[in-house]
Amino acid sequence: MNDVAWIAVDWGTSHLRAWLMRFDGRVVEQRQSDSGMADLTPDGFEPALQALCADVLPRPVLACGMVGSKQGWAEAPYAEVPCMPFNISLVVTAVTEQPTLSVRILSGIKQSNPADVMRGEETQIAGYLSVNPEFDGVICLPGTHTKWVHVSAGEIVSFRTAMTGELFGLLSTQSVLRHSMGKGWDASAFLDSVDTAISRPESLAAELFSLRAKNLLNELDNDAARSRLSGLLIGAELASMRPYWLGQKVAIIGVHNLSQAYEAALIVQRVPVVTAFAEDMTVSGLVAAYSHIYGDRV
Repeated sequence: MNDVAWIAVDWGTSHLRAWLMRFDGRVVEQRQSDSGMADLTPDGFEPALQALCADVLPRPVLACGMVGSKQGWAEAPYAEVPCMPFNISLVVTAVTEQPTLSVRILSGIKQSNPADVMRGEETQIAGYLSVNPEFDGVICLPGTHTKWVHVSAGEIVSFRTAMTGELFGLLSTQSVLRHSMGKGWDASAFLDSVDTAISRPESLAAELFSLRAKNLLNELDNDAARSRLSGLLIGAELASMRPYWLGQKVAIIGVHNLSQAYEAALIVQRVPVVTAFAEDMTVSGLVAAYSHIYGDRV
């Protein structure tokens, strides 16, 4: 491990991901654990990091995500939009028991009106802009809480968050609809429901219950029901986010299957779309931030 210069960390609510990095920005090794922020007390972060990376510590650590929240290791303040994706002056240093250990945490981003916040997604945006410096448009980051972000001249101008992924999780596992959910995918059913929700977003609550009724009475199979639930929720999200994608070019940063769903929904609306893998953009963003903070050319 002599070629490891520093450690890039994405510390979310449910997972800890670390990349052992060379000075030139290349990944030597990736590691991860289930020691997410939600399962840790403030004094549990350093032991969790030690458990994952003890053999390469105390090399410098640069972290993003919920590790910088109020419930995290050290609270990193929010930068206010419009702003660059990361602000060196707002980086905080975590207090550590091991005196030689240096852990620095990137700030999040906030918006006062309408009120909104992000932690972690700004690093993916920084990563995307580091490899697409001329990009001007909207970045969509699908997930539990999907972000729609207007980017111009290298700055985050505004953003909105939709709890679409969390709603899907709750409805598909904890509501009456759980009895109708399959595990497969029906692309036609998904797109049909996207269209329904975009055209008539006010009918969402009724359309949701109709999934159960159609499953019972009209032989709607469980895979189609699951796809229609996703389509209704994403369609309603697109209806509410219309100012962000209408007449814009959109870059989607996410995991493969979810990005594909958003891409398909937007293409039907004749929106030009490009995609990027979330993990790659996180690493690229941490590399860009490391270069600015430490002054190393990577």
